[in-house]
Amino acid sequence: MESWRLRIAHKSGFDYAGPVSSSYNEARMWPRNEARQAVLDARVEVWPPARTYRYEDYWGTVVTAFDVHAKHEALTVTATSTVETLPAGDLVGDGASWDDIAVPDNLDRWYELLLPTKRTTLNDELTGIVADIRAAHATPHAAALAVCEFVRGEVTYQTGATGVQSDAVHAWTQRKGVCQDISHLTVGMLRSIGMPARYVSGYLHPKPSAAIGESVVGQSHAWVEWWVGRWTAFDPTNGVPVGERHVVVGRGREYGDVPPLKGVYAGPKSTGQAVEVTITRLR
Repeated sequence: MESWRLRIAHKSGFDYAGPVSSSYNEARMWPRNEARQAVLDARVEVWPPARTYRYEDYWGTVVTAFDVHAKHEALTVTATSTVETLPAGDLVGDGASWDDIAVPDNLDRWYELLLPTKRTTLNDELTGIVADIRAAHATPHAAALAVCEFVRGEVTYQTGATGVQSDAVHAWTQRKGVCQDISHLTVGMLRSIGMPARYVSGYLHPKPSAAIGESVVGQSHAWVEWWVGRWTAFDPTNGVPVGERHVVVGRGREYGDVPPLKGVYAGPKSTGQAVEVTITRLR
């Protein structure tokens, strides 16, 4: 399978109940340059106009930061990028054993990616389930794939079932959630059995057989990566390895490390947030 070239337009912002005097914001909407994807061009535009500056945060995500000091009743951020992506690699793993990933150097290196967070903490029921999955599989890689299969089989994808503050236990209890919840639950289970795991934020083209030049409603998406001597990326929501339809924006412990847009402001309450993602396959 050949590489894809995708053009992504991501528009997000806030409406307010009245004039806001100032706001301070961070956007994480700029795709990463890395081994399986190349950013050919990218830009982030802000309205009302504001001077922006970019930096990489602690987790390596490109952040576009900006302040708006003119009075405004709405804030809009539009990120446009063209990215070349590669098909999925193999899912064979590197043969690492449970003992291999538990050596002190590995535990020190990935310490932060082994700890539970607010959105990835498990309850006793889930801890017991994942312990059984570990016991049934000879290698960490096989157990990780089994965790993904388990979560996908138990939690139904349903838009609107949860919010950005929802956690893994909430999604598990109601057996419903979106990609964010499914990824939080998967990451929490992987960490529970001693496997470094991280939450990945990005975009997904929804059509595996997308026509060249067709613009479709895309998705801000989330998936997971686990470390077994190397990082392996998998999309538990769709049950597929990460490939040419996925575009990475950021990684972290959970959603709180990689929100597409966040900020603080002085003024009346926000009346809502609008998000639009359009993806076009160029090649």
